[in-house]
Amino acid sequence: MDEFGAGLLRAGQLVLSLDGELIEITARSLFVTLTALAIGCAIAMPLGAWLAIRRFRFRRAVIAVMNALIGLPPVVVGLAVYLMLSRGGPLGVLGLLYTPWAMILAQVVVITPLVASIAHQAMRDLWAEYHDLLISLNATRAQRVAVLLWDGRRALLTAALAGFGRAIGEVGAVMIVGGNIDGATRVLTTAIALETGRGDFAVALGLGVVLIALSLGVSGASHWALRTERRGRW
Repeated sequence: MDEFGAGLLRAGQLVLSLDGELIEITARSLFVTLTALAIGCAIAMPLGAWLAIRRFRFRRAVIAVMNALIGLPPVVVGLAVYLMLSRGGPLGVLGLLYTPWAMILAQVVVITPLVASIAHQAMRDLWAEYHDLLISLNATRAQRVAVLLWDGRRALLTAALAGFGRAIGEVGAVMIVGGNIDGATRVLTTAIALETGRGDFAVALGLGVVLIALSLGVSGASHWALRTERRGRW
């Protein structure tokens, strides 16, 4: 218990010291995660709304595959992205391997099915409610998607938060494509894995505290924004 308490004290000192390396790793984690989240949401949310209103032959199969991809192992995603970005891969000419952009690409692949599935569920319920009205107004498909996305923004924020939570805690895929290079691709999760492997549990714990604080901060800010909007409407 004394050893654990000493570890907590050292972890707290690490966080409060605002070490330059800690700030750099935290900033890189936020950049990679938020960029991946923005790209993933830009793909997944319109896709979820489109699947809610569009009827075509293989629609059920597409939805089933999308839902199945939620459980895709991140290490498999990392391996697939690695093979695409490696020198002999189709995207090797871009030179993105072992850069933050490779990590962003891997995270986009990981979170897009999750965000799209949650968005689809929310948009399907809204479409059942707005179907007759939008049809009577002769709204185009693009207009229908836009209406659903706007009116379902609270549910979509929940989807985005789920994607953020999965992306910020991802370690397997980003380790494979990023390489955990000091000063280049090291983020909070890979740094925690590194320090744990070294046996420096106090530093790993301190990094874990920062990671949890980031997640809680983003979640709290989003809920505050929604509550402010709700009050403004009244």
